[in-house]
Amino acid sequence: MQSSISSKDGKTSNASESRRPARRKRKESVGNASSPDFVEALARGLSVMRCFGPNVVTLGNLELAELTGLPKSTISRIVHTLTTLGYLRYHPDTGRYSPGYGVLALGFGCLANLEVRELARPLMQNLARATGAAVALGAFDGEAMTYVEAVHGSAALYLRLPVGYRVGLNSTMGRAYLASLGEKERMRLLSSPDLPVEMPSMMVQACADFDLCGCCYGIGDWQAGINAAASPFDAPGGEGRFVISCGGPENVVPEARLRGEITTKLNQLVRQLSPGDY
Repeated sequence: MQSSISSKDGKTSNASESRRPARRKRKESVGNASSPDFVEALARGLSVMRCFGPNVVTLGNLELAELTGLPKSTISRIVHTLTTLGYLRYHPDTGRYSPGYGVLALGFGCLANLEVRELARPLMQNLARATGAAVALGAFDGEAMTYVEAVHGSAALYLRLPVGYRVGLNSTMGRAYLASLGEKERMRLLSSPDLPVEMPSMMVQACADFDLCGCCYGIGDWQAGINAAASPFDAPGGEGRFVISCGGPENVVPEARLRGEITTKLNQLVRQLSPGDY
């Protein structure tokens, strides 16, 4: 039989409840792959999905093993699971895989509920019209920068990168993201063997530009003949850190225009999206 305990205010509670230990608040371990909460099997599955970039139509087990560094036996189990759940599609005529429709539900759910995307789009459209350049909104996805919105100011732009496109941390957008981080986190990301050897020296200049102008610049170093500027900001709704970039062919955005007019407009846009930021 349960006993009850009377409190000073006259309320009663079960004795068993009074002896129940307080629930301890779990500490955040975001970004820590060595945490006991980190699920390695899930991470491996997601690493397989990341192999399917915008320009990749299909991949076979051997290619997936080479791209991820995972054993072929592990890849076989992962792709079987992902195919069963609808995140991959199997093509029996080639024995290869492509992203399934289940991926669309995940991506659409993220984009549809991303408030900063709705806030930024009209401002991005204004900037694209004023400059004739391409304007993109990107976020760090754990490995690279992923476009969550993109607007093109001119139909003549031959480089038209869509939502979902991923650019490396050596891109102008990636450098702006890195420059906005604390030194410890920046150095951790720069230690990745996938980055070019000249990345540390590129970041010295990127951090200097960011401290001076609030923007980072790419002058034909990401793709020949393409110039860009990018500026980071923290979304006011707590959705995280994003980067706005503005770029295009050198004849549309020469370096002088990039460091002058476009830098001013980018900084104004960022202040509208996150007042008091940077």
